[in-house]
Amino acid sequence: MKIAIVGAGISGLTTALSLHAAGLPATVFEAVARPAPLGVGINVLPHAMRELTALGLLPDLRAAGVEIDELVYLMKDGREIWRERRGLAAGYAWPQVAIHRGELQTRLLAAVQARLGPQAVRFGHALQRLETGDDGVTAHFADRATGAPAGRVEADVLIAADGIHSAARRQFYPDEGRPRWNGVTLYRSTSRSGKVLGGRSMLWAGHARQKFVAYPIGYDPETGETRLNWICDLKTAEPGAAPPAEDWNRQGDRAALMAPYAAWRWPGVDVPALIAASEGIYEFPMVDRDPLPRWTFGRTTLLGDAAHPMYPIGSNGATQGIIDARAVAFHLATAPTPGEALSRYEAERRPATGRIVLTNRQGGPDTVMELAEQRAPDPADDLDALVPMAERQAIADGYKRVAGFDPAALTAPSQYVAPR
Repeated sequence: MKIAIVGAGISGLTTALSLHAAGLPATVFEAVARPAPLGVGINVLPHAMRELTALGLLPDLRAAGVEIDELVYLMKDGREIWRERRGLAAGYAWPQVAIHRGELQTRLLAAVQARLGPQAVRFGHALQRLETGDDGVTAHFADRATGAPAGRVEADVLIAADGIHSAARRQFYPDEGRPRWNGVTLYRSTSRSGKVLGGRSMLWAGHARQKFVAYPIGYDPETGETRLNWICDLKTAEPGAAPPAEDWNRQGDRAALMAPYAAWRWPGVDVPALIAASEGIYEFPMVDRDPLPRWTFGRTTLLGDAAHPMYPIGSNGATQGIIDARAVAFHLATAPTPGEALSRYEAERRPATGRIVLTNRQGGPDTVMELAEQRAPDPADDLDALVPMAERQAIADGYKRVAGFDPAALTAPSQYVAPR
């Protein structure tokens, strides 16, 4: 079986590694001519780390990132809303790893080239169109910089992991238009700092209209210096407005953040100081797309952000793409035909990810912050009486079930290990 993967992001590269582990050859076609470690930090949750562990990547990713052991929610005045253990500290068999997105992608790329060969990833191939049927796919590529043809590829199966602006998705859904924006702009950067909270904690503070998120993605245990990834979420427009371009390189204005966050200081956390000490700031609209009624067309299917872009709430974007990759490889290795494999993959993953997209639109686990802001905005309000702890627990537990990392269910090794 000849398999083509479009997109050399986290999902596409994990797909290539998963297919290789199952004894299926694949080639990855990437639009950019030269890879670059774009983006800032992400969290890889335990159910995705289980899959990367099955691929033999756990030691490398542990060395590259920080194992998170705690999540803390605060109100904007510093009152604690919720605190829970995470990763190994919560009893999972696999850690939760916070890592620079570009670092993860770079290490996945190195693994693909080492295992599948240096020609397994073809750069400078932007998908233009494809012809897909029940017996195969023909994909036409071009050089993105010049528009010149870069060749055509025939494959038995094509997996489109080409992101939120997927060319394959656009061909299947030409009237879908631009991604849906909720009016929130994410300002993202990193700062060198001492330990924030316990040094391995994720911090969420604020409410839906103004939020601050921080977690370490690099840590020097000798000096105590931390590379802290942070995000300032600000409501800058009304829902339904046309979003600005989604570009990881779009520069943000530091001065625009200083006034809104001037008073956001709590014991061990000084948000204005972190903003002032930051490296380059990038801005990105919080966008997603509606869940689709169908991913698979003939021998072509969608995967990762091409299939289910979601708001970055609950740390699930990259995690769900990694699980997609493992699922599609498993079904291609075990189903009697490629068509049946793609049907099984979609039947498993499309409803599951659609639920997460819609749950994230409603706030996901961050709902607890909005409830606290609505019911107990004054520091003198009795938060425990107005937002009972049982309600907070139910929100946290419910999201874990929706997103697939309920500790009670996540105990066995990967179900996606296929015989070669």
